[in-house]
Amino acid sequence: MTLLTRRQLLGTGLGAAAMGLMAGCATPGTQSVNSAATIPPANGPVKLTYWAWLKDFQKVADIWNAQNPGIQVEVVWIPGGNSGGYQKLYSALAAGGGPDLAQVELRSIPEFLLVNGLVDLSRYGAQEHAHLYDKTLWNQVSYAGGVYGIPQDSGPMALFYQPAVLEAVGGALPRSWDDWAWIGKELRAKDVYIDCFPISDASPFASYAAQAGAVWLRPETDGWVINMTDEATLNTARFFDRAIDDDIVNTAYGAFSPAWFAAAAKGKIASTVTGSWGDALIEGVSGASGKWRVAPMPTWGGDGYGSSYLGGSTAAVLANSKHPKEALEFAVWLTTSKEGIDAEIKNSGIGWSPNPEFIGTDRQKPSAFFGGQRYNEEVFVPATRQQNTEWSWWPVTQQPFNILSDGFRKKAFGTSLVDSVVAAEQQIITVFKNKGLTIRKEAA
Repeated sequence: MTLLTRRQLLGTGLGAAAMGLMAGCATPGTQSVNSAATIPPANGPVKLTYWAWLKDFQKVADIWNAQNPGIQVEVVWIPGGNSGGYQKLYSALAAGGGPDLAQVELRSIPEFLLVNGLVDLSRYGAQEHAHLYDKTLWNQVSYAGGVYGIPQDSGPMALFYQPAVLEAVGGALPRSWDDWAWIGKELRAKDVYIDCFPISDASPFASYAAQAGAVWLRPETDGWVINMTDEATLNTARFFDRAIDDDIVNTAYGAFSPAWFAAAAKGKIASTVTGSWGDALIEGVSGASGKWRVAPMPTWGGDGYGSSYLGGSTAAVLANSKHPKEALEFAVWLTTSKEGIDAEIKNSGIGWSPNPEFIGTDRQKPSAFFGGQRYNEEVFVPATRQQNTEWSWWPVTQQPFNILSDGFRKKAFGTSLVDSVVAAEQQIITVFKNKGLTIRKEAA
């Protein structure tokens, strides 16, 4: 993971006008709160607000509240980030308000930075806590020596599968993606799909490409360099083009949709490659207790990695907070203490813990649902150490993902994933330039 400077983040020539060109959001303004004096701790009781899309999160905050009468936290539920939550946050920032803390995805931190929406928590002592966090995640919130969010959860990837379904074709686990494709062909003879490929959501594809070694955008001193047509990405696209053409994967629905749950319950879906948070969703499959297991993610070989990440969020302190020091204190407790992590898992189904020293009490136990397997320790702990650390998020994230997803939808009408990736790269270059960001294509 590359630590970005603010100059690299913004790109040469990004002025005040460009700061406001955030698609679909209001402009909080161009004066950074981080250029002002730090706000001292309050002398009396403090009430913090935290906007998040996590369910039952007030129950987590109440544990903190009972122990910290001087810093009380009120949780306000908002829709998931791009389902309306970010729009609410941008609008609140533009009006000079908003919560003290908000749930912001790791990949969305740079977009909030572009509108000066976040507090640099290094000014309030965040670096003192860096050793408590997974280094890859900490790097994803670190820019120009500043810290713009506290890692809250992530999604190291693995293979969730049904052993009895695989036994119909010999029971072998796919260790490589080539194995996966071969087993997928065998399963189709049994009217079973090995997995889905969501042509309406490019996020999993990005994770697969990152696992293969891709780095789509990287910062340099004179702006951003894009390369979505490297061999790692194009080989990944070619692989899934073949998988779709050979009818190995189902593109009619995505994982964890109602149709997926119905198919999984009938043994018509053998497996899914997804983030660690998928375990809680798989437990919703009817009659599935004891029928699923977890194995490492299939690998590409060569310069590829053992796993990848899908998802991940932060507890970020927003620019209009009057109590950033206290907000940081709560965020660190939430994401590193045993009480906080256990409460998040129990009440909110949080993703993978950002604290490598504590994955959660329940996640240290054998899982009855997954046949007594200790899959969190056996599979996901190693997966967190097998990531593409060179991958970094860029200052305009959602629009490029929308562009790529729109291209992938054309697969149903004959356009290859490879062609969509190549076309998306050119469109993304235009998006960056329209927002005043300096970008160039990497030389061949």
